Amino acid sequence: MAKAKKTKDDKNDGLGFEAELFKTADKLRGNMEPSDYKHVALGLIFLKYISDAFEAKRTALLDEDAQAAEDKDEYLADNVFWVPKEARWSHLQANAKQPSIGTLIDDAMRAIEKDNESLKGVLPKDYARPALNKVMLGELIDLVSGIALNEKGSRSKDILGRVYEYFLGQFAGAEGKRGGEFYTPSSVVRVLVEMLEPYSGRVYDPCCGSGGMFVQSEKFVTEHGGRIGDIAIYGQESNYTTWRLAKMNLAVRGIDSDIRWNNEGSFHKDELRDLKADYILANPPFNISDWGGDRLREDVRWQYGVPPMGNANYAWLQHIHHHLAPNGTAGVVLANGSMSSSQSGEGDIRKAMLEADVVDCMVALPGQLFYSTQIPACLWFLARNKNPGKGLRDRRGEVLFIDARKLGVLVDRTRRELTDEDVQKIADTYHAWRAGKDAGEYADVAGFCKSTSMDDIRKNGHVLTPGRYVGAAEQEDDGEPFEEKMAWLSALWREQQVEAVRLDAAIEASLKELGFGN
Repeated sequence: MAKAKKTKDDKNDGLGFEAELFKTADKLRGNMEPSDYKHVALGLIFLKYISDAFEAKRTALLDEDAQAAEDKDEYLADNVFWVPKEARWSHLQANAKQPSIGTLIDDAMRAIEKDNESLKGVLPKDYARPALNKVMLGELIDLVSGIALNEKGSRSKDILGRVYEYFLGQFAGAEGKRGGEFYTPSSVVRVLVEMLEPYSGRVYDPCCGSGGMFVQSEKFVTEHGGRIGDIAIYGQESNYTTWRLAKMNLAVRGIDSDIRWNNEGSFHKDELRDLKADYILANPPFNISDWGGDRLREDVRWQYGVPPMGNANYAWLQHIHHHLAPNGTAGVVLANGSMSSSQSGEGDIRKAMLEADVVDCMVALPGQLFYSTQIPACLWFLARNKNPGKGLRDRRGEVLFIDARKLGVLVDRTRRELTDEDVQKIADTYHAWRAGKDAGEYADVAGFCKSTSMDDIRKNGHVLTPGRYVGAAEQEDDGEPFEEKMAWLSALWREQQVEAVRLDAAIEASLKELGFGN
């Protein structure tokens, strides 16, 4: 499905603007650890966002009825947070150079939490700590003040939301392994979203991190003509600090949600026990061994077999399948080992899931996509009903394999990203296979994709590694006859052999001159 094209204005304040802003903000960080500075910077961006949204709504109300402008309910009805006078950005900006600015920000955060129940316990409130450089804080306020300056309404919100999201990704990269605990690379999230197409319904993530799956889902809806509110957001997160990031991330985007926190996690305290979701998108921690599986041996979620106590991969898959609605679909990021492991009964669980026909598609991803690990990853797509109608064909007894390992481009020495074209290629292949002629004609492509029957999967021992099924890519015919090509290749090889002998002799002679020869 085609993506919405960027306008001229979008390009002016797009990635370059966000990157330059982060570069400047990072200079202000000094010797402060990225993991600490992250909350300082993101907290201020959040404060600027809710203050801008409040002021825009207040101005509109003042034009209609001055009394209504002081009514909290008028703001809540429009999903706008109430911001008390002492917490408004203009007040903080005016006092940015005062030694007391840290205390003023903390007071602002407390005042906002007091007047907005959904933000209670969410906002950072340690700006007054002595170790935090107050000059840097004032300069950071000046920097944030320039974001979306003179922009109004939804455009201001969109720019601030994009800046918040970009900063999250940059901090994740700076933190390395720890960063991966709260952030899934956006290109990976986009593959999940573009393939599942969450137009409307309930979207759930049982390990939601900073909320990137939800942000991309909302983007998908709006970019394809839907409305924010067409999807209902549900999530759970066991890390309190990460949960706070998610709450702020979604608030900056104006996304209403039900995100639960408890330190026991989704396995041991399933906060949304009765939820049946239309779409589930998740990036669980890979190969987690200390998930407490010994206390959950009789759980109702283990429909296809009890997961091993030493690895939670198949616990996540079954937890997610358990929460799918009758026609629900899920996309899950897991380590490559999940596709072939037979240890501790994992192979038996995978076989049971395949024989129950709940696996819809498998995607092998390129390496170096993640901040937190170099472990190769894959995507599992699960479907409760592979013959749901609604423009989708009967896919029972079939699994689509996509080998995307050769896609993506290096963005630095250690990390790769999938391009827009890569994401579209993967998604379009899945849509054509899933929907048939309505989404374009599907055809197997050697080395990339293969629609495979259960008989073939059984012959491969229920292993789900795409490379086993898609085969080798076809080599392009350059039109040169084989005999002619072999003749010049052989001649070239002989020339290179002669040159190699000459170079060896030259090196040996040089070594003798230096006294190192035999």
